[in-house]
Amino acid sequence: MQKQASFIGIDISKNSLDVHILPEDTRHSYPYEPQKVKALIRKLKQLKPVLIVMEATGGYEFVVASKLVEAKLPVAVVNPRQVRDYARAIGKLAKTDAIDAYVIARF
Repeated sequence: MQKQASFIGIDISKNSLDVHILPEDTRHSYPYEPQKVKALIRKLKQLKPVLIVMEATGGYEFVVASKLVEAKLPVAVVNPRQVRDYARAIGKLAKTDAIDAYVIARF
């Protein structure tokens, strides 16, 4: 049985990283701390995702994105307005970190 391709959405805030993994439909939350970012990267390397997506968040995304690139993981930093428009298009009007991570993974 062949493993399905994984797409990861990461919602980044000042204090936390909310991660949603598709198609497994699992989510995790990590404190935004150097050791936890390393743990997240180890987990993501095991998954071998097709793409990891995060929104540009005024700089909070920079450390995580650069660490993902260093780890040779595929990452895209996208415009938050486009993600919000996509969320509206799929009927996700509520806005929480967990919902945002899910929407970003689908985006």
